[in-house]
Amino acid sequence: MPVTPHDASPVGEDEHGTLEDRSIAALAGAAIGDALGGAAEGNPPEDIQSRYGGYITGIVPPFFDDWRDARPIAPYHKGDGHITDDTLMSMTLVDVYAAVRDHLDAFAMAEHFVPRLIGEKRWIPELETEALLLQRVFLAEKWMVARLHYGHVDPREAGVGNIVNCGAAMYVAPVGIANAADPAGAYAEAIDIAGAHQSSYGREAAGVFAATVAEAMRPGATPTTVASTAIEVAHDGTRAAIVAVVEAANGLDDWRAALPALRAAVEPFDTVGPHYRQPGLDARLPSRTKAIEELPIAIGMLLVAGGDYRESVLGSVNYGRDSDSIASMAGALAGALGGRSSLPGDWQDAVASASRVDLAAPGATMAAVTREIWERDAARAEAVASARTSYR
Repeated sequence: MPVTPHDASPVGEDEHGTLEDRSIAALAGAAIGDALGGAAEGNPPEDIQSRYGGYITGIVPPFFDDWRDARPIAPYHKGDGHITDDTLMSMTLVDVYAAVRDHLDAFAMAEHFVPRLIGEKRWIPELETEALLLQRVFLAEKWMVARLHYGHVDPREAGVGNIVNCGAAMYVAPVGIANAADPAGAYAEAIDIAGAHQSSYGREAAGVFAATVAEAMRPGATPTTVASTAIEVAHDGTRAAIVAVVEAANGLDDWRAALPALRAAVEPFDTVGPHYRQPGLDARLPSRTKAIEELPIAIGMLLVAGGDYRESVLGSVNYGRDSDSIASMAGALAGALGGRSSLPGDWQDAVASASRVDLAAPGATMAAVTREIWERDAARAEAVASARTSYR
């Protein structure tokens, strides 16, 4: 379908065209979006505006002053520039790429990812202490440990039976970097990886998001080509949801006006329902016709903002609901498109300081590993081409 939203002109290759710049911007952009969106998570736009005296325009304190006790099931210090499990999981995936130094599959998740969840302490900003990542991630992510480490399930099938949500999609931006400019390759790799964690439209969203990051990493890419890539690779309800949101975004250039329009577009495909923290009995079940909400909305916000990083993220944050994951995805896409210069310096400094994290390091690591992967890809392709010449 044609995609004709408000669209910024592509920035010249000489301004932010290096793999390193785009890789750092994608992962740092995702982390910053995650940190800004954490405070608003789980709430509708009207409650967010009531709590903060209007739209969120930067880093804000937690939604609940008594954040440790307000929701005992999730005693996390969200807000104040703290990254969430979205970014911690993404950084862990970067660590796995750094160890394997090649494309990943579901078995790599069992052999390398899960051991890092349960065996390595790190600073967890939302817990304000060093802890295992397992102790921070939520139920759908703990599933991987139960299935892979304790249940010894085939990694390619371990995601079956899990809560269908954005859990796998939220951290696969590194897959898009490893397959930069190759959306089909990114989709296939992310689908393989996500089999260890998710099924149905949760797994599909991981593949599609990785593909959009791969496209956003391509010099000359625009929000329009990112949206078109998502529609091209997506299937079933995920594709239908993205099409609906893209159509709703057409002609809009202000995320404030887009908030109700994008929600209305994605609502028929969202199983969670109008009350994010009170999902119905049929929520998050496998389906051929449904989709996660986060990815279509992130793409929609990117389109409405014309690729502008700040506006893409603020629209995602003020949308509420799963705002940290939406803003993380939108931040990764806008960061990859715009490069490091597009990331607000004050947000970078505040998030890095509050979360005690080097925002540039994961992207720099992924860029170095990606170059090695590309060398291996070239050698493998050459070997196949050489073998095929022997056919008569």
